[in-house]
Amino acid sequence: MTNRQIVVAELPKGQLAPENFTMTEVDMPVPAEGDVLLRVILMSIDAANRSWMQGATYRDAVKAGDAMPTYAICEVVESNSPRLAKGDIVAAEATWSDYVTVPAHKATKLPSVKTLSHLMSVFGIAGKTAYHGLMSIGQPQPGETVLVSAAAGSVGGYVGQIAKSLGCRVVGIAGGAEKCDWVVEHLGFDACIDYRADGMFKALRAACPEGVDVYFDNVGGTVLETALNLMNERGRIVCCGAISQYESTAPTGPRNLPGAIVVKRLRMEGFIVMDFARDDAKAIRAMQGMIERGQMKVTEDIVEGLENAPSALIGLLGGDNKGKRMVRVSADPS
Repeated sequence: MTNRQIVVAELPKGQLAPENFTMTEVDMPVPAEGDVLLRVILMSIDAANRSWMQGATYRDAVKAGDAMPTYAICEVVESNSPRLAKGDIVAAEATWSDYVTVPAHKATKLPSVKTLSHLMSVFGIAGKTAYHGLMSIGQPQPGETVLVSAAAGSVGGYVGQIAKSLGCRVVGIAGGAEKCDWVVEHLGFDACIDYRADGMFKALRAACPEGVDVYFDNVGGTVLETALNLMNERGRIVCCGAISQYESTAPTGPRNLPGAIVVKRLRMEGFIVMDFARDDAKAIRAMQGMIERGQMKVTEDIVEGLENAPSALIGLLGGDNKGKRMVRVSADPS
């Protein structure tokens, strides 16, 4: 029996393309003592996948010939450890593959939920990233203005809905009029500005007449620079990602640093979701409550088939998703 696997054929030198990946078939992995064999069910597709190809970040760089790493929800099909049993549903660092083996202590058993994909979206990386970044770093207060970039994306949509539940005015930034309308009408933001249209600064200033107290940044570059000009004194900037820079051969940063930070006494802090893992249970309880009260809508973008993972990532980088994008590799357990 063989195992399908997608590897990086060649590192991209600019925009990611299908030719950067290739599908291979390798021998079925065999779990060693203390390992588990996992059937991959759902794979997370994130802008971070692209940044890993640029060089070492909070993890080792992805190199040509590597199977593309991913966060995944999997089923244990064979266990050589007392930690996990056959049939357990776990979260683990996997690759773009049908099956992987990992040390049992590196797989986290997941709770039973009605909809398994929610463990990837609202109760997974996307929702926890939104909650931890906004609450722990942004620290929004009722009546403040919260600005969110990539507002139609996997994290930004939850950030805005959490902020609204706290009594904040929430303004989004997204690409295209159709997405902006969706962010307002479906997610309940107070306003959303199209960064692709002319006059972004004027539009944002009109949408935030009292300035911005918290900016949740997912994109970096020009949008971050513009947002800094709108910040109120002692505002907080939550740096979650920089998707506008991941495919650039000449990345750009805000030109108004450190001046804006000093003059306005701003606090700007980056994070990754694992920094606040100790508070995961708190985050999940809070979002469960928001869903039950009708304050949060769960939006998922599920692409079918392992073979479509490259196009799913390329599309995400181009902004064609709404909500959390993931790839279904196999069926949920019956």
